[in-house]
Amino acid sequence: MSTTDSHEVIGQTRVHPMSPGQDFATVQEAITRCRSYRKDHGLYGVVDPGLGRIMLEIGAVGAVVMPAVLGEHVRDHLGARNGPIIAHPRSGRWTFLTGPTDNSYLDMALFSDLFRVCASVALPGSNIVLPSPADEHSGYRTWIAAPERDFRPELAEVVAATRACTALRRQ
Repeated sequence: MSTTDSHEVIGQTRVHPMSPGQDFATVQEAITRCRSYRKDHGLYGVVDPGLGRIMLEIGAVGAVVMPAVLGEHVRDHLGARNGPIIAHPRSGRWTFLTGPTDNSYLDMALFSDLFRVCASVALPGSNIVLPSPADEHSGYRTWIAAPERDFRPELAEVVAATRACTALRRQ
């Protein structure tokens, strides 16, 4: 790569650097938010210092990802007990945070049902990204339903609601 190139390549991904001041401010805002997620909501994420993103490992917290249109139906089906929901506006997807993950990801019938509607259960040990101030300012990742204390519905509840909503859509 030439020394005049304004970005570096990491793996196959081009990373466009921010100015040092922006980088520091972005990471500091993410750290502040991450502390709040930990203290107020039991979401024990970590900040990726290179990106300023708040990463949460799946395990004690589970997640179900689906298209936003289906997510709206699932949220309505769950009612007031929908728990935290993250929107990914650019990809048109929602992520429902749940209680601890379980072995349901091994259920081939469930995998098939969710696959048909472009939904999935996040695998234990994988990471999801929680909204950071930088994400919210850019509209890249936002809360549809922000966390309330440490409440999250059980994974089985969100999966059942997803299946129920897809069954209703087929009728």
